[in-house]
Amino acid sequence: MAKDSNKIAYREFGEEEPEIEVSELPPNQHKLKIEASRKGKGGKTVTIVSGFQVSPETLISLTKTLKNQCGAGGAMKDNTIEIQGDHRQKLLEIVTKLGYKAKLSGG
Repeated sequence: MAKDSNKIAYREFGEEEPEIEVSELPPNQHKLKIEASRKGKGGKTVTIVSGFQVSPETLISLTKTLKNQCGAGGAMKDNTIEIQGDHRQKLLEIVTKLGYKAKLSGG
């Protein structure tokens, strides 16, 4: 019997995983949701923009732009952007000007 030397029986931690391709949609095909939340933030309000289907590089660039426009801190987590404070209306105007379709969510 001949052994197949191409099969992987064991993989060491830290080895490179194959990258998953993300299909990047144009801005006008996104359906973004903008909401304010306090859950898990220690009582502080953050505005969450979700629904992106873009590459991580594009999301990082967009996060930086939105933070600068709002004059607030924020972060990118799991294909969502979190901006500190309640900036729902301002973010709606900004992403609409950038060509995204967005709507406010929550109360």
